[in-house]
Amino acid sequence: MPATMLATHRVAKPWGRHDLWPGFPDPPADEEPIGEVWFQTPGDSTPDLLVKYLFTSEKLSVQVHPDDAQAHARGLPRGKDECWLILDAEPDSTIALGTREPVDDETLRRAALDGSIEQLLDWKPVKAGDFFYSASGTIHAIGAGITLIEVQQNSETTYRLYDYGRPRELHLDEGIAVADAKPYRPQPMPGKVAGDRDILVEGPKFVLERWPGGERTVTLPEGRTAWLVPIRGRGVVDGVPWKAGECLTLTGSCAIHGDAESDLLLAYPGTERI
Repeated sequence: MPATMLATHRVAKPWGRHDLWPGFPDPPADEEPIGEVWFQTPGDSTPDLLVKYLFTSEKLSVQVHPDDAQAHARGLPRGKDECWLILDAEPDSTIALGTREPVDDETLRRAALDGSIEQLLDWKPVKAGDFFYSASGTIHAIGAGITLIEVQQNSETTYRLYDYGRPRELHLDEGIAVADAKPYRPQPMPGKVAGDRDILVEGPKFVLERWPGGERTVTLPEGRTAWLVPIRGRGVVDGVPWKAGECLTLTGSCAIHGDAESDLLLAYPGTERI
């Protein structure tokens, strides 16, 4: 089928929340908070991309991911570039991306062990509508009070450098080996290429577009898959109804209709827009 609705998985996390985002029912107060909602492709356990929503009430761990070559050297299928579109944020919310100054391996190790790594990181204030591309090797941490959509290479290889004293395993040797501990340089954003087409990022690992509602046809090259992520609104793609809080994969040629309230993302692997 050209359009396939993906299964939704809600993941409880200690750092999650009970107030989510329109399209997602809030968990009852007596249940664990939800930190992640992600979408699984039926019959395909290793698609190229993974889409998640994150809902944070606390800082997430300081972490880093390997690139493709480093992942392959360890027998893993791919590295992990990722990006975040901020949907909502509290006034003092921040995300750490990169270090304030270049940091050598030994300094990074000491800072991870004594907690001073928090002061080495570049904590950036965030607000709704902000977009960040975090390439593999970028030391990063998502702060509290944020609702975001994450699009990433489909890899769960995460090296945790610091976790604020929580009793979870750290991966200092692996993380320091792949970390590019220097100031963050944002990926170019092509921006608006048509009245109804905004390119948030174009490579190196995937393209992410943002669209309003309306009528359009998307034609994907043979063998290529795209992920349609409705942030708001509702509509139909090739007879399959969709609404905010869902995610679909598209292949071939697809006719998409979104109502006037729609706000849509389209993600697909590669370095060039379709």
